[in-house]
Amino acid sequence: MSHDDFATEPVPGLPERPPEGERILWQGRPNWWQLSYEALSLPWIAGYFGLLALWRLASVWDLMPFGQALGASVPFLILGAVVIAALVIVGYVQSVTTLYTVTNKRVAMRVGAALTVTLNLPYTQVMNAALSLRRNGTGTIALDVGDEMPLGYVMCWPHVRPWKIRPVQPALRCIPEAEHVAGLIADAAEARVSLPQIARRDAGPHPVAAE
Repeated sequence: MSHDDFATEPVPGLPERPPEGERILWQGRPNWWQLSYEALSLPWIAGYFGLLALWRLASVWDLMPFGQALGASVPFLILGAVVIAALVIVGYVQSVTTLYTVTNKRVAMRVGAALTVTLNLPYTQVMNAALSLRRNGTGTIALDVGDEMPLGYVMCWPHVRPWKIRPVQPALRCIPEAEHVAGLIADAAEARVSLPQIARRDAGPHPVAAE
């Protein structure tokens, strides 16, 4: 029996088939290591446990031989390694359960490991986009949707612009070839927004000429 949670998706990453005229331009996932490193603050965690180990070593330096003092600080390093390994697993799970989709009409984000949601962000509701690029080519594209689409920071985390809580800016986090994807979004958004938006409304009853 298959246990694929996403087997019911008609198109991977989308809750329904794209309407006529909509084309998928790109699909991808976060780089799991970069996501773990940035979103889960691995350097800060490693530094914290490193400082604990140094503090322990310094506090017992003059009470016992150096070898024993060094051994007394090792448990902090082991605990730090366990915590970092757990966070890396969380980052990996977040990465493999996420799928970003860029089409000629919207950006769709299927996110969430325990509770999966799909965010549909039409270009007509995106006011601005910001690219944060790393040296290795990965980067984050944050989408400013203003207050038109109220989103919860916790619900969307880590797929948000860091520390931007009000309004929340959903983001394609730590994606490979981020500059290329940003160009696709910019071109598609420009083409989409430049199209005239025609709203249909009821004109009401037609006047009848008097006899």
